[in-house]
Amino acid sequence: MRCRRIIYSVSGRKRIGSPTMTLHKGSCHCGRVQFEVDAADDLEVRNCNCSICRMTGHQHLIVEKSAFHLTAGEDELSCYTFNTGIAKHYFCRHCGIKSFYVPRSNPNGYSVNARCLDHATILSKKIIDFDGQHWEENAESLQHLTGQ
Repeated sequence: MRCRRIIYSVSGRKRIGSPTMTLHKGSCHCGRVQFEVDAADDLEVRNCNCSICRMTGHQHLIVEKSAFHLTAGEDELSCYTFNTGIAKHYFCRHCGIKSFYVPRSNPNGYSVNARCLDHATILSKKIIDFDGQHWEENAESLQHLTGQ
């Protein structure tokens, strides 16, 4: 499993002890769909190589449902499902960006696209490659992310 770390400069922020939880804001490209997510300021995201993630470039920040708050644009969303129909891929019907979705691996949570978050609140981003081409063999490794 490969990991990459991207460091963002956040002026005036100091790290002390355990991970800091931050309210991150995000949106689709046109801004009609907006959301907030409670997550660490040091993000750990998954880069998946399954067919849809490879094509969309989604960087998975998987969180519990209670940590995700859609703040604008519910009426602007369209939903796409395929295969088992468990995953609900929501995207802006105007700009086409998939900012978040309900993942098959964690249907009691959301996978937020870390690329859609405001970088000002991200201290660092650790990217972990996930083999989604062999989803059945690897899905169990994601279940702990929402306390399943």
